[in-house]
Amino acid sequence: MKTDTLKIEGMHCGGCAETIKSLVEKQPGVQAVSVSFDESRARILYDPNTTREDQLVSVVQQPGFRVVGRDSEGG
Repeated sequence: MKTDTLKIEGMHCGGCAETIKSLVEKQPGVQAVSVSFDESRARILYDPNTTREDQLVSVVQQPGFRVVGRDSEGG
């Protein structure tokens, strides 16, 4: 398993964080997602054999948010 923390710009409220969480949760291989509006971050635990980091970034950016930083652990 691998954990990525994405720094996200463009979230304006807790609803934005919920939108991101909902979209990422639907991706294959994703085990857990937490999104913080206050910290402008998403923390994603996923199987790197099933999905790639760039796919997750693409899902986050699709509704208009911007990933401006990434940190990875494991995997």
